[in-house]
Amino acid sequence: MSFGRVLRQMRKNAGLSQEDMALELHMSISNISRLETEKYELKAVDLMKWVNITQSQETLAALVLGLDVALLQQALEATATLVGFISIF
Repeated sequence: MSFGRVLRQMRKNAGLSQEDMALELHMSISNISRLETEKYELKAVDLMKWVNITQSQETLAALVLGLDVALLQQALEATATLVGFISIF
């Protein structure tokens, strides 16, 4: 999966349009599009803002650790289920 595709998926999973993201990041819509198509370089500070806006911290963790994003999300969901089960007792 390409980095631009990851950004797009993070945005879509958060239910945000490119216009919404542009407003939040104080960028033009065309720059959001360029980031998602890898025609524009994303700065670290903007990546952190993107992650916070989309509430996609697990995706950033997967990218940093070199893990498959879907695999990490499954592991986090399984852990949350286990914690919920244990807290019943």
